[in-house]
Amino acid sequence: MKRSLSLLLKGIGMGAADAVPGVSGGTIAFITGIYEELIHTIKQFGPSAWSAWRQGGLRGLARHLNLSFLIPLLAGIAASLISVAHLVVWLMEAQPLVLDGFFFGLVAASALIIGQHISDRRWWHVLPVIGGLVLAYMLPSLMPFVASIGRPELVLVIGGAIAISALLLPGVSGSFLLLTMGLYGTVMQAIRGFELTTLGLFAIGCALGLFFFSRLLSWLLRHHHGSTLQLLLGFIIGSLPVLWPWRQLVHYQLGSEGQVIPLGFRYLGPQSYSQMTGEPAQLVAVVIAIIAGGLLVWLASRTGRPVGNAKRDNKESNDV
Repeated sequence: MKRSLSLLLKGIGMGAADAVPGVSGGTIAFITGIYEELIHTIKQFGPSAWSAWRQGGLRGLARHLNLSFLIPLLAGIAASLISVAHLVVWLMEAQPLVLDGFFFGLVAASALIIGQHISDRRWWHVLPVIGGLVLAYMLPSLMPFVASIGRPELVLVIGGAIAISALLLPGVSGSFLLLTMGLYGTVMQAIRGFELTTLGLFAIGCALGLFFFSRLLSWLLRHHHGSTLQLLLGFIIGSLPVLWPWRQLVHYQLGSEGQVIPLGFRYLGPQSYSQMTGEPAQLVAVVIAIIAGGLLVWLASRTGRPVGNAKRDNKESNDV
């Protein structure tokens, strides 16, 4: 019961984070020590589930799919999308600097704590960290090219696969990549209007992305654990500029529906931000929010399992 409540709260945090372009639910999963179990659990959805059901019935299937972990986590995400995420979206409009400050402190503190908990370090692990930083920086600028692939149906499928794969990566925001692909408005309009054709194509892409990308990540975590964690750490660090509170949009393009697709920002100090934009920097409130985000991660790390130790716990139970 205690574990189910903990997973429910972590799911609420993941759902709230996914509502903010630039923040990933995968980051929250990474911070709270459930990331590797989540990846291995998603990977179990496939042909092997059929064998588990034939051999052990519904009980064997539930054990194979790790439903005792997945159900409370999904319930928390769903509850967040209904309630907490709406608060986050309101804060994005009413107090964007404070909200960015909170998530900046949260992600920065998580990068420090996760780096300390990675036990199997090697000198060459600096390479995957740099690789993660470069990929996190380059991904948004590459996404507009997806729209030029060809048929709109194919673009939707590929966009769904990319967005759902991004949700599995800490530090990479699926909603932000959808925005840079020019698909955010299309998908949101389809959800509001319940357009089954558009949603069906997008769901096919999501299913394909989950199926293949979860297996890739699961394999990497089992066979190249240290370097994979360092790569993910690079993704997390690479997401920090997108969350810097005092930034100004300087490079963008317009999507097919007239929406602004952000491509580049100028990063400023509080005083320069006020001078350039004419808006108050809210320095005290933002600093308090940064500290609050960092303290929240520190408290979570005191009760959570160190990230670097998760490999031993998951390896045997999740081999297929």
